[in-house]
Amino acid sequence: MKQAIAAFTIASACLAAGLIAAPPDGATPASWNARAAAAYLDGRQAWWTSWTPAQRDHDTACVSCHTVLPYALSRPALAAALAERETPAAERTMLDQVIKRVRLWREVEPFYSDQTRGLPKTSESRGTEAILNALILATRDAGASSLSDDGRKAFENLWALQLKAGAESGGWAWLDFHNEPWEAPGSQYFGNSLAAIAIGTAPGGYASVPEVQDGVKRLAAYLQSGAEKGTLLNRAMIVWASAKIPGVLTTAARDRIVDDLLAKQQSDGGWSAASLAGDWTRHDSTPLDRVSDGYATGLVTFALEEAGRSASDPAVARGRTWLIQHQDGQSGSWSATSLNKARDPESDIGKFMRDAATGYAVLALTRK
Repeated sequence: MKQAIAAFTIASACLAAGLIAAPPDGATPASWNARAAAAYLDGRQAWWTSWTPAQRDHDTACVSCHTVLPYALSRPALAAALAERETPAAERTMLDQVIKRVRLWREVEPFYSDQTRGLPKTSESRGTEAILNALILATRDAGASSLSDDGRKAFENLWALQLKAGAESGGWAWLDFHNEPWEAPGSQYFGNSLAAIAIGTAPGGYASVPEVQDGVKRLAAYLQSGAEKGTLLNRAMIVWASAKIPGVLTTAARDRIVDDLLAKQQSDGGWSAASLAGDWTRHDSTPLDRVSDGYATGLVTFALEEAGRSASDPAVARGRTWLIQHQDGQSGSWSATSLNKARDPESDIGKFMRDAATGYAVLALTRK
């Protein structure tokens, strides 16, 4: 009897914390291990900070879209689900380094420079970092009544770099290394969606303050221009962005993207990044993995949730169930493979997509 009561208590707590998802009719309920996911993400973030190629000036590290960004977005959600009282050491280090670079913005070197990587890598690096810094600090500050001083400084750095002329007007320069899904031609819609998410995440009604309205409108118009083009990976990001600032998508435009995403849901309930990446081939000409993966499933499920679909929506429920059933029991992570090269999945570089998959899976599963 005591064991039954204990099991019921644990299940109730998990349900309240969003750790058990409502499965489709006839399916067997399943749970996922939030603590194991947190341990995986903490370990990978700590590794990234110490990895030599990630090191930058002033004792800081590059903010990567595959490891650091999903960590920064998902780790606070895990802390809430696990009722943690202390910020993990890996997260503290990451935040300290971001804050240092925000405060020393005019002194720190770009992540990649024109001198070492060719034009226009300096401007791309500055735009990319400005977006990521603002998003990371807005996410950290989200539970407060207003932005911190460092968060406000990050947004000042961001707005100063918004483009006001040319084809990219309203957006920011974004890194392009011809790598999907975050640094390819078209990935500027991924990056600028993150800018919208940062603005809409910042506390205190920041997205509505008068002094940023012109910039918000320009950004919304820029993202709107990408709604009918680009890969579904990027268009899913625009759906997410549209939930954060006004004017990005009409209801009809949002529904068209959602319909396109739903058409790509696979028979097992998941999504495949390869199927959402458009006409893309790997640099090494190896075949793309087209099975459902944690990155695509986490991202699309979360974007659908942000678009207003509840956990009981059939597509969302199937996506959440796929995520619950495909968490690795040993590492606590979710799998995904590179769109650019066939890599050893056990190598540190081979885990980059797994890092992203785990972060976005956590976002989807912890959203209320």
